[in-house]
Formats: sequence, C-alpha cells, structure tokens
Amino acid sequence: MSSRQRFERLLWPLVTVAVILVLWHAAVKLSRTNVFPSPLAVVVGFRELTRRGVLLPYAGASLFRVAAGYGLALGLGIPAGLFLGWKRAAAAAANPVIQLLRPISPLAWIPVAIVLFGVSNFATIFLIFLASFFPIVVATMNGVRGVPSMYLRAGTNFDLSPVSRFARVVLPAALPQVLTGLRIALGIAWLVVVAAEMIAVDSGLGYLVIDSRNAGKRYDLVVAAMILIGGIGLLLNVLVRRIERLRSVRWGFRSA
Repeated sequence: MSSRQRFERLLWPLVTVAVILVLWHAAVKLSRTNVFPSPLAVVVGFRELTRRGVLLPYAGASLFRVAAGYGLALGLGIPAGLFLGWKRAAAAAANPVIQLLRPISPLAWIPVAIVLFGVSNFATIFLIFLASFFPIVVATMNGVRGVPSMYLRAGTNFDLSPVSRFARVVLPAALPQVLTGLRIALGIAWLVVVAAEMIAVDSGLGYLVIDSRNAGKRYDLVVAAMILIGGIGLLLNVLVRRIERLRSVRWGFRSA
C-alpha cells in the first residue's frame, strides 16, 4: 500500500467524523434543545466521568464479563462445531435443538438468568455465553462442511490418517469462516453485555447509561458512555480483523 493510499484511508474517516460533529453541533444549536447535549457538553461529560473515577472501572467490568462469557463460548462452541461439522449424523441429531434455541434473543433469557444466578456477574456472563455460543457453533460447523472436496481428496492421496487430514487440511481450510463467526459473535456479545448491565448488575457501561439517565437525566453522560461503548466495539472488531490477516490463515481467505 502506497503512502497516498494510507493517507486517504486515514483522511476520509476523519473527514466523516468532523462532518458528523459539525452537523450534530448545528442541530443542537438550531433546535435550541435543553435535553440532547452538544459535542462540547459530551466532552465535559467525559471529563466528569474520568474525574469521578468510574469510566475505566466500568469499562473494565464490561470487558471482564465479555471476556468470561465469550471465552466460555469459545471453549465449548469451537469443539462442538468441529465435531458436528465432521460427524454429519451428530449434526442431524443436534441441528433441530440448535435451530430452536438460536433465534431466541439473549435478552429474553434475562429473567431466567436472574432466577438462576441473581443480580450478579454470573447472570451477565451466562447471557453473553448464550449470545456467543450459537453463532460460533454454526460458523464452525459450516466452515468444516464447506471445505472443498479437492482438499480432502488431496489429503487422501497423500495417505494422511483421519486425524492428520482433519488437523492439516480441514482445520486450516475452515479457519476463515470460523474467524468470521468469532467476529460476529464478539460483536453480539458486546451488544448483549451493555443491555444486560442495564438490568442484571450495578456496574459496567450499560449500567452507567441507565444510571445517568435516571440520575437527573444526564444525557451528556449517557452519550459519553454510548461513544465509549462504540469505540471499544470498534477496537474489538479491528483486533479480530488483524487476526484474520495473519499469514497462517491468509491463504484460506484467498481460496474460500
């Protein structure tokens, strides 16, 4: 990539953000609203949250819950998806259950989570696990099923054992679709943690949003928390994108 292309990739997002800020400021001034904050008021809100010492602890609490629930979903979902993708009979047996539970919104499980775990971290982690588990299982299963037959024949021609063929052929070929599923699941997990924290716990960025709304309708703090939520979500997406560009998996994206 040339230096000009790098400059343009950086310039246009900055221009877009600047235009949004200008339009936002103009809309607040022209409407003379006393409810929705201006960009400057949100900056002041950020400073207030930082001074109160809640911004980093609340962000850390949300990230911890996502890491715990998402990590549990990874640990169980990837092996389950690999097994179901490789064993079609097992997939045929499990698929009706997966398709029954997968469309249920994780937020619909909030009453169940509170009954099982109370108002605690465990309730939120449980919801994040449910939100992440099914996308990971389905993406992994489809990734294994979608391995081109020519790859499998090549493994057979090289006289690879079933275990070696699975490890050296199926896993690398399925990895791109698995990573796409992981990125989607991570985005869903981040959405769910914010919503769950508004109900099931008393800390985190979701709790900060609802608490700021209830405590004197501090919409400057609400919008500040929303921007932080979006920024962290963007960073998480960029992190997974960088993993997708690693040399060990890049070939799979070209052949997928």
